[in-house]
Amino acid sequence: MQLPKFLIADNAEYPENIYVVHTEKPRFILDIDTEEYAIMDNTEVNEEMMTPLLEAAYLFYDKELDKYEEEEEE
Repeated sequence: MQLPKFLIADNAEYPENIYVVHTEKPRFILDIDTEEYAIMDNTEVNEEMMTPLLEAAYLFYDKELDKYEEEEEE
């Protein structure tokens, strides 16, 4: 199965939180509100490596949110 690079996720145990999941290495989950992230595999990462990935995750989230807002307006 082919997965998209990013997914949006939520969880009933944390109803206030929205997450972006990065499905490629390094796999991570980003909490949009707190800006915290957790690496899901044993990949060694550093700030320099994560900065562009986190920026891409936020950009993905913003674009997806814009799509939902446009659909609601129609």
